Amino acid sequence: MALAQENDSVTQFSGRTEICYGDNAINTLETLKGNHAFIVTDPFMVKIGFADRVISGLERAGISQSVFDKVEPDPSLETVQKGTVQLLADGADMIIALGGGSSIDAAKAMMFFACKADPTRKKPRLVVIPTTSGTGSEVTAVTVVTDTEAQLKIPIIDPLIVPDVAVLDARFTRSVPPSVTASTGMDVLTHALEAFVSTRANAFTDLYAVHAIQYVFRYLLRCYRNGDDMEARQNMLLASCMAGMAFNNSGLGVTHSVAHTLGGIFHIPHGTANAVMLPYAIRFNSFDVRDRYRTIAKKLELPCDTVEQGNESLIEAVRWLNSQMGIPGRIRDLGVSEEDFSNAIEAMAGHAMEDACTTTNPRRPSKRDIRQLLRQAY
Repeated sequence: MALAQENDSVTQFSGRTEICYGDNAINTLETLKGNHAFIVTDPFMVKIGFADRVISGLERAGISQSVFDKVEPDPSLETVQKGTVQLLADGADMIIALGGGSSIDAAKAMMFFACKADPTRKKPRLVVIPTTSGTGSEVTAVTVVTDTEAQLKIPIIDPLIVPDVAVLDARFTRSVPPSVTASTGMDVLTHALEAFVSTRANAFTDLYAVHAIQYVFRYLLRCYRNGDDMEARQNMLLASCMAGMAFNNSGLGVTHSVAHTLGGIFHIPHGTANAVMLPYAIRFNSFDVRDRYRTIAKKLELPCDTVEQGNESLIEAVRWLNSQMGIPGRIRDLGVSEEDFSNAIEAMAGHAMEDACTTTNPRRPSKRDIRQLLRQAY
């Protein structure tokens, strides 16, 4: 469910997050008002000193703080529960999410459950400092937590968890290794492309999505090849944020639906799963929105004399970008055995059909369609 809603042909676009970016964006922390901040992060952010940098800014603002640094990749319900208990005990009126998608997802989920557990408490202010350029979670009403027992990723979608402030400081992304830069960058591209062809796309989401797509093709390889290229780093942060603004209003599609279940069952990084699935999903959707894909091909100055050529050019451009960053073209090349894949395909197809992202995919799939899409990608 996206924030955009259609009612009697009226389309809405929502964007309430205050976005702070550019040189020294982290100094925004010194202007915040509050009493106690609950910092949600992971052990690596503490180890490399990023958490200390945040604490310094809060101290200069006269805000006390406590740190929850137990977030793991694909945060579990158990971790979120522990953090929620500490958040309530600390009585924080502000939550600072510092890290990649996992830390941001965890912080948003903790706030959601804390507010549900105590409806009388005032909603804490949520400030997000992303350290990867990928999820766009700093501006969305979506978070994803993992039920480790059921091997299932659970999306939570609620306007309550839209961050109040996003701090986009490229220096916090400098430590990201090339493989993570590649995976998260392809997540940005998938967000933007799926938003552009979504059934809820509109004039405003198109603006954000197109700019994000162009930025990815212009700057992602530069980031991948040279992590110290701060112009590229900053613009990938902006691309991630713009793609988030787009899909928060338009919704996504089957690339994400399938990526969620691949991640839940086989623990494949979300961005990598998206990157592998994206060319197959474009072809799957092309009959329904081929003119839209051709529009993107034109924007990227790819061959597109015909609609068919434009679609194929876009598919090949995505595959080329993947290949330049060492991302394989098939699920089997991600270490998933044929036996494990065959045993899981029915469950994956079922999970994908139930995923909220499927509802805004331009082609309405059947369970058989999803199975076929998975087999093609394998």
